[in-house]
Amino acid sequence: MNIALLGYGRMGQTIEQIAIKRGHNIVLKVDKDDTDYDITKADVAIDFSIPNVAFNNISNCLNNNIPVISGTTGWLDNYDNAVALCEEKKGAFIYASNFSLGVNIFFELNKTLAKMMSTLEQYNVSMEEIHHTKKLDAPSGTAITLAEGIINNNPHYDGWMLDDKADKKLPIVAKRIEDVPGTHTVTYQSEVDTITIDHVAHNRQGFALGAVIASEWIVGKTGVFTMNDVLNIG
Repeated sequence: MNIALLGYGRMGQTIEQIAIKRGHNIVLKVDKDDTDYDITKADVAIDFSIPNVAFNNISNCLNNNIPVISGTTGWLDNYDNAVALCEEKKGAFIYASNFSLGVNIFFELNKTLAKMMSTLEQYNVSMEEIHHTKKLDAPSGTAITLAEGIINNNPHYDGWMLDDKADKKLPIVAKRIEDVPGTHTVTYQSEVDTITIDHVAHNRQGFALGAVIASEWIVGKTGVFTMNDVLNIG
């Protein structure tokens, strides 16, 4: 399979290593903010660029009938436009805030726990996410997905709030620290006990492997998909 890497930072380089080990070819490597390239020689594109070019990258792929996997966060104001373009062009598209297989299992665990706790008013929920200082967006896309999993399954919350508290808002604390693994923690706190679930990424390998598996899965398909489709979850 011929893969285009749209965004060739540390994540793109890790994806390249894993893709080659799995027998694929990297036919295009694009700097994170480059928009002048020929996507047509690829069978699939993997976008880990930056927020202000992600939608352009995705649109370029869909307009040229190239399936595209995007793990860039911070561009989701244009997500509905990407979905509409994919449907118009009868293309194939997956966006995930996190491609790690472990994180996607964690997403499902989080939703299940939120359902279980939804009738227990004595528990207050909070979240914390920690990333390296080069992480551009806060909270992370993963944290937002986790928050949505709670909000959609717990009537005590109707939104989230960064670094603050308000009625019916799920508080999220975002920390940026030099050279730390990505960590996401969900805490249920009451007067009598605390329940905590967390995910700690030891390196980028898990994210990169998930992105390559998703790109293998999507080739030959048509539609807008999620990692739940790739992993046959739910």
